[in-house]
Amino acid sequence: MDQMTRAYGLLRDWKGDSYIHGLGVLDEVGEAAAAFGKRALVVSNAASMKPIVDRVVESLKKAGVERAGGAIAPAAKPNSPREDVYRLESYILHTKPDSIVVIGGGSAIDAVKGANVLAVLGGSATPEIDHYFGTGVVTDELAKAGLSLIPTIAVMTSASSGAHLTKYANITDPVAGQKKLIVDDAVIPTVGLFDYETTLSMPLSLTIDGALDAIAHTFEVFLSAREATYAKAAELAECAISLVVAHAPVLMDDPANIQAREAIGLATDLGGYAIMIGGTSGAHLTSFSLVDIISHGTACGIMNPYYAVLYGNAIQQQLKVVGAIFSKFGYGPSVEDLSGRALAEAVARMMIAFSVSIKAPTKLSDIPGFSEEHITRALQAAKDPQLEMKLKNMPVPMQASDVDTYMAPLLRAAARGDLSLIKEM
Repeated sequence: MDQMTRAYGLLRDWKGDSYIHGLGVLDEVGEAAAAFGKRALVVSNAASMKPIVDRVVESLKKAGVERAGGAIAPAAKPNSPREDVYRLESYILHTKPDSIVVIGGGSAIDAVKGANVLAVLGGSATPEIDHYFGTGVVTDELAKAGLSLIPTIAVMTSASSGAHLTKYANITDPVAGQKKLIVDDAVIPTVGLFDYETTLSMPLSLTIDGALDAIAHTFEVFLSAREATYAKAAELAECAISLVVAHAPVLMDDPANIQAREAIGLATDLGGYAIMIGGTSGAHLTSFSLVDIISHGTACGIMNPYYAVLYGNAIQQQLKVVGAIFSKFGYGPSVEDLSGRALAEAVARMMIAFSVSIKAPTKLSDIPGFSEEHITRALQAAKDPQLEMKLKNMPVPMQASDVDTYMAPLLRAAARGDLSLIKEM
């Protein structure tokens, strides 16, 4: 079975009829929204995605669904700034829609998730978004109030975070330059839709960032997988990483290659599946503190080779699997006979070589604007109780008291591109 067929099967088994995806499926959004009522609030950056938005609006019209408020609410800026979450909350409160149709990438969808929470729970719990960061808070508050979130149809347009499929909402405080996270089944979009053809209208850099995020999601979950989830995490990682490593370089030479676009879209969807059965860890945690200088997937792509060395002794089996994939595609020699730190460094070097092949940065000092302040911020964030789940998800769980001992030298290693500086856990 080829990896694309395998990916479609995995996603069908997971999501069933609640996920509409493939090539040429965009016009199915109208019928999906009509199942929830006749008035939908449409959220998108309409000017930059006009052809896609026009098709969605026409599909809604054909299905008898009108735009609540008669216009399109502007979506969030990159990284879902908290002020955009509050702005979208006001659209929801004023228009009182039967459903919300959000068209965009992960930032647009995450902001709608947060705005939906505030619009529904702001009166019974609190209108402050900070209260809902962490795990399971939204579900608890909905149960107390006897309320439900407004049905959401998430129309993904970029191969990226898997936000249209998952329980995560990343919200950024631009003043502090720090992301925080809602983790809650309640915010999973009611229906996800991803027409992989729409990624042709997105910049290649965005698709490459998504490809790195697909690796990050599946790789980090696989590294931390326990016995109950190991087999599925391994299957998702093997399929997604193979799709990315085979097809991302194709896009560097041929950005309009529809098969490669489809493959990267499927890989990012598998990344969404992965983070629903397990958690991400160190690279994602560090990426939250780099939000002001680099996109999320690329930040994770930089950090994961270094974290692989940090965890090396605890993830030997996973490193063999992942190393075999990168070796198969020519990024380094076989790792079959390696073990210990030598294995971890060999896989890290292959991951770095892959990033070089798609012109992605491989160390923090490659990023314009990177400074010592980012290391300080990342260390402080790692000690924040609201981000504690990332430390607990590590293959070797870290405590806040371990951060300066292990994470500080790792960040300096990532700044210089020097694996030898990393202390193994």
